[in-house]
Amino acid sequence: MAASLLNKALKPIKHPNFLSALRSLNFSSLATAHGNPSDGPSSSSFTFDNANNNKEKDDNTIYIKPPTSNASTEKTTSVTMPMSFMTGSIVGKRFYEKVTTRESDDGVGWTVMLDYRTLKTPSKRPLKLPTLALAKAIAAEWEYQQTDGIRPFTMPLMKLACTALERVPLTRTKIIEHLMKKFDQDLVFCRAPEDNTLTAGVHARQVEKVDPLLSWLNSEFGFQPIVYSSFFGGKQGEGLSKAVENLLKKTDDCELAAIDALAAAAHSLVIALGIFRGKLQIEEAIELIRLEEDLQVDKWGLVEGGHDVDIADLKVQISSATVFLGLSRKNFFH
Repeated sequence: MAASLLNKALKPIKHPNFLSALRSLNFSSLATAHGNPSDGPSSSSFTFDNANNNKEKDDNTIYIKPPTSNASTEKTTSVTMPMSFMTGSIVGKRFYEKVTTRESDDGVGWTVMLDYRTLKTPSKRPLKLPTLALAKAIAAEWEYQQTDGIRPFTMPLMKLACTALERVPLTRTKIIEHLMKKFDQDLVFCRAPEDNTLTAGVHARQVEKVDPLLSWLNSEFGFQPIVYSSFFGGKQGEGLSKAVENLLKKTDDCELAAIDALAAAAHSLVIALGIFRGKLQIEEAIELIRLEEDLQVDKWGLVEGGHDVDIADLKVQISSATVFLGLSRKNFFH
C-alpha cells in the first residue's frame, strides 16, 4: 500500500535513480497519542507546543486550538513543528486526514497542506519548498504516518528541508568552515600501507575503487590531491582546498544542507561532492564508504544486529540526502 501511495504522490517525477532511492526509504511508523487541552484562548493556528510551563506533561504533546469562527481557515491556519521534531522523538498523534501540496501565497515555491493547515518549521517559518517535486515527496512522508503517531525519523526529507530553511541561512559560514576543517582528513585521502600483509588487500581495493574518484577531483578542480598513510592525516594543497571552499560558498541553502548531510554520513566531503556533481551514484558512494569494512565482513562474516543495521542506516542517510538534493533543483526535471 505504501508503495502505491508513493507512486501516486511522485507521479510527475521521472528520474529513475532518485525514484528508486526514495522508494527504498522506510516510512512506516508507530507512536503514542495525546489529548487536546481545553484551556487557553481560541487561536487561528494549529501549533505544537513543548509545554515547558507544566513539567508533569509530556514535552512532545501536541496542543490543538480550534480556529476562530470569523477566521478564514483556508488561509490563516497552520501547523508548526516542535523542536523535538529535529531530534527524532515521537511528536504526537496524527491529527490530519488528507495531505496535499499547493503553490505558496507569494507564487515563489510550494507548501505542504495537512487538511487545510499550512505546514511550518519548528521556528514557525512557512515550509516553502523550491520545487513541486520536493513538496510532493515530503507530502508523501506525512501521508505514510500512521493514525496512532508521527515519527520524525521516518521523514528524512522533512528534516533536511527544515535544516535548509532554518539552520543553513544562519550558520552557513560555520558549516563551510567545519567541512573544510575535516577536508584534510577525508576518507578518500587515507591510503592503507602497500607493504603490510595485513593491509595489502585494502590497498589494492583502494587503488581500484578510490583512484578514479581522485582523478576526477584533479580534473574537476585542477589540483592533484595528496594521499597519505598516516592515521592522523596529511595536508592538501592550498589550491585544492581553496577551490573546494569556493564551490561550497556558491551553493544554495538546499545544496549545502545536502552536502553537509552527505559528508557527515560518508566521513568524506569528496564523496559528497562526487554525488553533488553527478560523478557518483548512491550505490557507488556507499561502496566507497564501506570499502574497508566490507573487506572485513567478507573475511570474518557479517554480525547480525550490527553490520546489517549500520548498512541500512547508511543507505537511508545517503539516499535521502541525494534524493533531497535532486528534488530541490528547479531545473532537474526539465
